[in-house]
Amino acid sequence: MMQNRRRVVITGLGTLTPVGNSVASTWEGIKKGKNGIAPITHYDASNDEVKLAAELKDLNLEDKLEGKEIRRTDRFTQLALYATSEAIEDSGLDFSNINVKRTGVYYTSGIGGLETINDQKERAMEKGYHRLSPFFIPSAIINLAAGNIAIKYGIKGPAISHVTACASSTNALGEAFRAVRDGYLDLAITGGSEGCVIPFGIFGFSVMQALYRGADVNNASIPFDVNRGGFVMGEGAGTLIIEELEHAKKRNAKIYAEVIGYAATCDATHITGPDPEGNGAKDAMLFALEDGEVNPNEVDYINAHGTSTPLNDKVETLAIKNAFGQHAYELNVSSTKSMTGHLLGATGAVEAIITTLAVRDDFIPPTINTKDLDPECDLNYTLGKGLSKKVNYALSNSLGFGGHNATVVIKKYQEEV
Repeated sequence: MMQNRRRVVITGLGTLTPVGNSVASTWEGIKKGKNGIAPITHYDASNDEVKLAAELKDLNLEDKLEGKEIRRTDRFTQLALYATSEAIEDSGLDFSNINVKRTGVYYTSGIGGLETINDQKERAMEKGYHRLSPFFIPSAIINLAAGNIAIKYGIKGPAISHVTACASSTNALGEAFRAVRDGYLDLAITGGSEGCVIPFGIFGFSVMQALYRGADVNNASIPFDVNRGGFVMGEGAGTLIIEELEHAKKRNAKIYAEVIGYAATCDATHITGPDPEGNGAKDAMLFALEDGEVNPNEVDYINAHGTSTPLNDKVETLAIKNAFGQHAYELNVSSTKSMTGHLLGATGAVEAIITTLAVRDDFIPPTINTKDLDPECDLNYTLGKGLSKKVNYALSNSLGFGGHNATVVIKKYQEEV
């Protein structure tokens, strides 16, 4: 065990989700069990098999972004910049008064600039490859969300994008946490974004039989339900400001909660399916708890990956039972994807934000619309309504194609350990 670990706290949050265009509106929607899933509006999907998505609503990018930022970037970067602007405002950071060389940006996406790739391919087919935009590559590549954030705020420490499909932003948060905890940085901006509700993205997942194909918004994302039939693609972004405790105290920052543990594993089993025994997910949870020096019986809440796919939900349930034993039936679990849909590479960051607020406010978010539990999914998934309950320790799980598993442990902040 490493000695003299520094404490890492969360001091700023920003988010865009299908249930709200800010942290406050998102959290209010989550607490009320708001369903962010609706018919697709980004394009005409009326004759397609997949008709539903979890899109952002009534978003005006110009509220926080300049015209040049919008014109020269892909949607995933725009959403990242928007959420990061809120997080920085929330944190009260003044970059003229901090060491930007000891500040990092750990920001990612699962897919990146798919909309730009699609649009530029169509432009090339129509006008020739010589007419591609000079902003094509800088708009498409995943690291440019982190790069644009660093450029905008003059941050000169590491700007890194960890790409592990739907576990991406949990890995980004975890690696940023380690960098701050272990003394390499004092502060990090971390998170993830995704913006690919376009035919190219929807059909790509649909042909894999991964998406829900019905038209009932209240039967679309139903994690752990015996009738679940696939996930609902969403879009959005989440940004967290994490900071070494003494650094936060010196600037009188407000503190939401403390990050105390992180682990990542790989199933090494299949390119899309999880290990049927859930060993990788189980180990990620146990290793994260060990990293945070937390007894499994102390955990109050798990924000599950909970995608509403047949394989994920039963395997994650098995992993939780194998990790926690009898306590698995005593703690609360929920899948907030029942409300937000699946935000792909942004999901870990958004769910870490939700988990942070659950810890701060002692409130367990619900799993909505799930009615008939799969016999293999027999835990307390907090069905229907959230509830007020003491939450001292919580986990946020993310699992990704390629067998990636990542877990972060969030603890209620107390002045003294």
